[in-house]
Amino acid sequence: MAIIETRGIWLTTTDSKVLRSKERIAEAMDFLAETGFNVVFPVVWNKAVTLYPSQTMRQTFGIEIDPMFIGRDPLEEVVIEARRVGLKVIPWFEYGFASSYNLNGGVLLQKKPEWAARDHNGNLLKKNGFEWLNALDSQVQEFLLNLVLEVANNYDIDGVQGDDRLPALPSEGGYDQRTVSRYRQEFDRNPPQNHKDRQWLQWRADILTEFLGRLYSKVKAVNPNLLVAIAPNIYDWAFQEYLQDSPAWLKRGIVDMIQPQIYRRDFRSYAAIADKVVNQQFTDAILLKLAPGILMKLGSYCISPEYLVQAIEYNRQLGIQGEVFFFYEGLRKNNNTLAKVLRNGPYTKSGSFPTLLDLSAGDVSHKTAFSIWSGVENLLKKIF
Repeated sequence: MAIIETRGIWLTTTDSKVLRSKERIAEAMDFLAETGFNVVFPVVWNKAVTLYPSQTMRQTFGIEIDPMFIGRDPLEEVVIEARRVGLKVIPWFEYGFASSYNLNGGVLLQKKPEWAARDHNGNLLKKNGFEWLNALDSQVQEFLLNLVLEVANNYDIDGVQGDDRLPALPSEGGYDQRTVSRYRQEFDRNPPQNHKDRQWLQWRADILTEFLGRLYSKVKAVNPNLLVAIAPNIYDWAFQEYLQDSPAWLKRGIVDMIQPQIYRRDFRSYAAIADKVVNQQFTDAILLKLAPGILMKLGSYCISPEYLVQAIEYNRQLGIQGEVFFFYEGLRKNNNTLAKVLRNGPYTKSGSFPTLLDLSAGDVSHKTAFSIWSGVENLLKKIF
């Protein structure tokens, strides 16, 4: 019987040339299938442009596609080549609610200044170089939702993926006029100046959770078999810093797969966080939804073969059936060293990507137990 495992990789435009031509895409898909992967997460929204012809972007900002790809549709090319070799495709909306990187809001906020997120001084919200759209604003949410839905509607894909910027907002934000008046209406006072006040954090995080709930139901309305995946930062840091309440998403059943970014550069740190994630956020029933993000390459850093194998083995010990690597180019370094390590080690036997039925088994048993109990309760009421 085939092993059920998520074996995924992110395809980026940063520090990578894989999406630059059809030929490179075809070669990459062959290579991934041979190495034992079963799902790719190609970037489709980055640096405030799409990697597919977007009517939403054309109508709202007059930019249909990343200028580098005019005349092509890289997403369609990835879908065709991935399907040819049996790989699943889950497009990744990397930029999420970010507006620009060190560009004072860039094109998006030049055109829509009212969409800007604000800190408590009223300045454009900026964190780690990224300027932000106001993720709490209904128009901004609608825009992102439309990007996701046009991909869900127009491509033969297996799901969609958000990350540490979708749904997210730096917790320094939320001080724009609309959000402040919304808060004031509800509580009859202004939001706290302390952006990490627990109630203020939770109130804003709940708005993002509601947005994810809407996104989930709208994606399922397009096709109930599409997976909604999120690769958030690690809770509770992600909650404090970016209003990402992943336990609430799991509890509400509005995420089918979750890939927390356990981006640590040594095995002990990775193992400590993996332990914590499994023990604090997951029951056995929903553990299949978890496939941590592992940092394979970033700048000059490249994971060692030893650490790579240790991390995968440790995942399996914890009952974690899979992982997703950041990012593709790491496999090709040093004459494909890491790909060979995977193919001759942890990924020797082929692994089947989990079906929606597999992933929702825990949810189903929970719902079934609930309905059985409700039936028993009603029967007892009739008897007594």
